[in-house]
Amino acid sequence: MTHYPEIITLDLNFQNCPNAIASYLIPYQEGLILIESGPGSTQNELVRNLRELDYSLEDITHVLLTHIHLDHAGAAGWLAEQSGAKVYVHHRGAPHMLDPSRLLASAARIYQEKMDQLWGDFLPVPEKQLVILEDGMEIQIGSYTFRALDTPGHANHHMAYILDETCFSGDVGGVRIGSSGKQNLRLPMPPPEFHPPRWRESIAKLKKEKITRIAPTHFGIFDDVEWHIDSVLSEIDAAEEWMQKIMPRDLPIEDLRTEFLVWVRNRSLELGVAEVTLDAFEKANPSGMSADGMKRYWEKYIDPQ
Repeated sequence: MTHYPEIITLDLNFQNCPNAIASYLIPYQEGLILIESGPGSTQNELVRNLRELDYSLEDITHVLLTHIHLDHAGAAGWLAEQSGAKVYVHHRGAPHMLDPSRLLASAARIYQEKMDQLWGDFLPVPEKQLVILEDGMEIQIGSYTFRALDTPGHANHHMAYILDETCFSGDVGGVRIGSSGKQNLRLPMPPPEFHPPRWRESIAKLKKEKITRIAPTHFGIFDDVEWHIDSVLSEIDAAEEWMQKIMPRDLPIEDLRTEFLVWVRNRSLELGVAEVTLDAFEKANPSGMSADGMKRYWEKYIDPQ
């Protein structure tokens, strides 16, 4: 029987929606390890979660980020400032954690007046507290050994972490909201780095690992790993089929977003997924962003003009 480390799922209650964004807390001899900081907008919810467990920010000594998107890494600089924690990040994402100005400018063009409400502050991480990761690196924290796996497809700066047969899969393991009791998984496919062939290679890498539990950031820990990983591959296939059918129509972007929202929503409804879960899916993984990501991939790699 596998002995798992204690892993506590913290619900960051993003936009007052449960089961949308998680951080994973792992107590160890000298403090706390946090997988994903969450966005700056959920800082108070993180503090509340810690207090309910009789912990404080100062107990956090290490923060492991799967990638630098705002919903995963936005509060990392604040945490580094408040607790003195070391922050671990993919080597391609590290420059943006030291100076997030370009990342924030790009996000502001997308979210405009909703930027602060959705994401809050994104502070830089001091260089002395940033640990830059390469593929296969091991991270020793107390008695725990994490391995960082370079896993692009969702983003080129994505790491998955393996700890004692548990995989913290970030977004490369898809988005799975399990509160309805239905098995339903979707792909987060935002621009500019969504890339199906690279995603398949990342899943092939995970399949070589001994994984008995998988913990996507959106949302929770699951033990049906074979179903989960195979479903990611099936969703990549389905996304490519959808692109082949829809993209040649050259729809205006708003129409494309609407078509994609209807498609993913209907697929979930056919599985019996509850409305409240559909709302969590949309907050965790906005369908419009995936439509934009597919359009960019199509125009860059499949049908460049």
